[in-house]
Amino acid sequence: MTPIRARIGVLGLALVAGLATPASATAAPVTAATAPAPTVEERRLDGDAPREILRRSGFASAAPAFARGLGRADSYREARRLVAREGSALWRRAVDRVQGRGPARGDLSRDDDRPLYWARLGMTRELRTWEPEFGLSKRQRAALLGELERTSRGQRDVRLPQHRTGSGGGGKGVKRVLLTGFDPFTLDRDIRISNPSGAVALALDGTVIDTPDGPARVETAVFPVRWQDFAEGAVERALRPYLPKVDLFTTVSQGRVGKFDVERTNGAWRGGFPDNDNVSRTETVPVADPASQPQWTTTTLPYEAITAADTGRFPVLDNTAVTEIPAGGTEPVVRPDGPTPGSTAREGGGGNYLSNEIAYRATLLRDRLGLHGTLPGGHVHTPVLQFGPDNADPATGAVTDPAFVRNRLDIVAQTRAILAVAVSASGRDRS
Repeated sequence: MTPIRARIGVLGLALVAGLATPASATAAPVTAATAPAPTVEERRLDGDAPREILRRSGFASAAPAFARGLGRADSYREARRLVAREGSALWRRAVDRVQGRGPARGDLSRDDDRPLYWARLGMTRELRTWEPEFGLSKRQRAALLGELERTSRGQRDVRLPQHRTGSGGGGKGVKRVLLTGFDPFTLDRDIRISNPSGAVALALDGTVIDTPDGPARVETAVFPVRWQDFAEGAVERALRPYLPKVDLFTTVSQGRVGKFDVERTNGAWRGGFPDNDNVSRTETVPVADPASQPQWTTTTLPYEAITAADTGRFPVLDNTAVTEIPAGGTEPVVRPDGPTPGSTAREGGGGNYLSNEIAYRATLLRDRLGLHGTLPGGHVHTPVLQFGPDNADPATGAVTDPAFVRNRLDIVAQTRAILAVAVSASGRDRS
């Protein structure tokens, strides 16, 4: 999920406060004339492929049911409760479907991440354009939308277990792992797109991985592909409560065709590639306390062990390349072996899109919390999730095919294996 990936022709810290405070009773309500219109991202719901994905997964009913609930809400407080409940329920429903619990409710393969994405957009569109009789201020509507985003992405559902020890204190503790994924993106190029990192998050949430160093419990969340959410502190708000409590974390996104990358270095630069709302940003990554902001952050994942292990059919690379403006220079230079002293970032190993940015923000947060030397964490790029060769044309292709499903399942399985290696190699028991 990065322009460096797009460039080769593939589909490629603010420690902020929580939810916005509801406006006072005297705040002006939103009227029909001023009610927000659906976003660019939400308007894609009207396409044939999103409607088919929702119908074939059983998720087509989510937004209409949510709208009916909103229609029964007679106060902001009641709406707030409804939004939190229904957002969490959507996340759990998506996780359960992917992990095989309950009926599939449709013929779309259970491993698919796209029903959650499109159902969430249906719900945000209903909420964004909702005009209750009691009136909503802009601030109240923004707070409701923020609550729906966070709950439906699993960001309010991270349940880290207590570490356990064996009889006599000789057993190994349950390691706690935090993993993040992303929504589909580049949807104007191919609206059928799935993001394997989102599929990984749904498949692994709440699961336990057995490793030579003991069991590891994985908790996950998903993030939007939107510059503004990151600028408003979405990553820091979601991760800050948990980084001091976990034994390992990794942000995950889709990268290059046919290979995994463990990104060694992350850069403090936004390269301007359009996000899911077709917004571009070209600037230094905006974080709190920019005066102390570094140009580069580094992984603390055990990349040597990960890249040496046999984890699946895709090669796993230690990606050390960056693009920098050298100290005293004016033009970008590619550095295969990482940045040079005093340089200015233009691309991390993972490019300069939101995949690089989440890695930068998460590792900067790790460092600002004083955890650089004790907490393994970084970014993993998965292979691009490809359709079968006979189904590659987005204009005429089907929303799924056997090769597409097989590729996604293989990427999920290999990411799980990579996590097992990372946990074992880190050799950390913080019980």
